[in-house]
Amino acid sequence: MAGMNTHKPKILVVDDIEINRAILYEILSDTYTVELADDGIEAIPILLNSIIKPNLILLDIMMPGMDGFEVLKFIKSDETLNKIPVVFITAAEEEKKGLSAGAVDYISKPFEPDIVKLRVANHIELDLYRKNLEYLVEQKATELLATKENFLDTVANLIEYRSLESSDHVKRTRELASILTHQLIRDSAYSQELLESNYGMMIKAVPLHDIGKIGIPDNILLKPGKLTPDEFKIIETHTVIGSEVINSLMVRNDDDYLLHCRDICRSHHEHWDGSGYPDGLGEAQIPLSARIVSVVDVYDALANERCYKKALSHEESIDIVANASGSHHDPEIVKALLTVEKEFRDLKITDNKL
Repeated sequence: MAGMNTHKPKILVVDDIEINRAILYEILSDTYTVELADDGIEAIPILLNSIIKPNLILLDIMMPGMDGFEVLKFIKSDETLNKIPVVFITAAEEEKKGLSAGAVDYISKPFEPDIVKLRVANHIELDLYRKNLEYLVEQKATELLATKENFLDTVANLIEYRSLESSDHVKRTRELASILTHQLIRDSAYSQELLESNYGMMIKAVPLHDIGKIGIPDNILLKPGKLTPDEFKIIETHTVIGSEVINSLMVRNDDDYLLHCRDICRSHHEHWDGSGYPDGLGEAQIPLSARIVSVVDVYDALANERCYKKALSHEESIDIVANASGSHHDPEIVKALLTVEKEFRDLKITDNKL
């Protein structure tokens, strides 16, 4: 099984009677790594603290302090443990109750060594098969995500080329957003929100912020002079077009990467004071990812040459963004920008030397 752990399958035996633990150890230890717990109270910390979780738990029902049903209930409630199969060590009359509680099987006392070995082997094989299947699914999902990200990054680069701008803008916005996001995590009111938002996926989504420009006509997108009010209205539609493009790619509503893409595409031109577009959102109504990209995008547009303007200095660019704190930009994010502005300057200097 490529990629899977090749260690000896592990079994945890939980039984308050020493002779039962000794018999099961003798039956199973030649084939498996067998760990022993005197009772349920001892078993819980063993399970929680073990780096390599057992492939199977053999669990007695009648134990002092914490019986087998209570231990099983705890196991099923913990996301790190709830997939471990549990086989009850019990009298036959407890079979129905044990299976109803979530055990996968039971072993009757007194132990019949061959039966114990066969039942344990069957459940170990099923557990290893399940884990291998989960591994393969995870690998495939990772490959599909990488393919999707690479495709969308390529589209973002093509849009920048079409805009007569270097694809370095795509790379820079991601790097600048990463610098700013990590500062916000270190020291801001948004630290916990970012930690809970899969911020790594958010940073990967940043280059897609202008994907909606794919729907803007060349005569407007490439116009070197000032846009007319009607032309600017057409430019503004790139936010809606971008979010609709991303929506068309979504097959489920829990895809963090595409959810961040959609929020950023639609809302990165919204303003803190509600004067932006396309929805006139303000303050916390604007997704946090879009507020971060708003600061990054404006700084990069100011600090680098475009087909319609010359580049401003780093200092001038920072001053313009800072002066828009509380109007165009979230003050907390601007505060973070001023803390890391030297890192922004260093990235600008490095790019200018290439």
